[in-house]
Amino acid sequence: MSILNNWPAPAKLNLFLNINGRRQDNYHELQTLFQFIDICDYLDFESRHDGKIMLLTDFDEVAHDDNLIVKAARILQQHTRTKLGANIWIKKKLPMGGGIGGGSSNAATTLVALNHLWQTGVSQEQLADLGLALGADVPIFVRGHAAYAEGVGEKFTDANPEEYWYLVIVPQTHVSTAAVFSHPHLTRDSAKIDVSSLPRSKFKNDCQSLVTKLYPQVAKALDWLLKYAPSRMTGTGACVFAEFSSEEEAVKVYQQLPKEFHGFLSRGCNRSPLLEKLTQDS
Repeated sequence: MSILNNWPAPAKLNLFLNINGRRQDNYHELQTLFQFIDICDYLDFESRHDGKIMLLTDFDEVAHDDNLIVKAARILQQHTRTKLGANIWIKKKLPMGGGIGGGSSNAATTLVALNHLWQTGVSQEQLADLGLALGADVPIFVRGHAAYAEGVGEKFTDANPEEYWYLVIVPQTHVSTAAVFSHPHLTRDSAKIDVSSLPRSKFKNDCQSLVTKLYPQVAKALDWLLKYAPSRMTGTGACVFAEFSSEEEAVKVYQQLPKEFHGFLSRGCNRSPLLEKLTQDS
């Protein structure tokens, strides 16, 4: 086996996000619920015997060695001391900087797929630990199951929320996660709750009020969605989403989406398409 084709890197939504405080190291205590959605980037991998890691799809916005895909491959190389390298290609569908996890998901798929391709035998738990060095969201994509996250995002409990249909709008703006979490007006005092018993009607995002003030495009998209269904922002934005109990309802609203908005429909999935692919190829 020297080639792996079409390995999915799915998007995620934060169905809620509560920020409970800021620690002395400036990391934030939070509570959130991650669910995957069935829109994905797709990556191809080919083994090399010279140890080089080559991402052969150009990214204008990110230098080759700074790309999380390349960093993930090199971290796995270093951890396992394998002599193998890889050629990597990506078919990009997920927006960058939208709060739906594109870069983190790409990194996770790289770790999982290359561990399989190189036959390096690293456990899922170890892969998640390696991924944490690349970003707080990477472990959730490695683990591949919808989950509550607490602490600074490193404590996971599996969850099985309703797998709704979602209409996601991608505002044409980039929201800096670092800028949001360092902003003096960010809500940081939400009381800690028993996340497993939180009713969906109480889901909220503590970043939303700040981001909608700072980014009018996000506020405009959210205002439009709220006319049709329960809607909120995911992560630190910029993407916003509305949830529907049936595909028919979601399609009906999607067909009314103004031309000024870019959006897509997707289905929530509690088991990641990446895990499904790994199971098929094992």
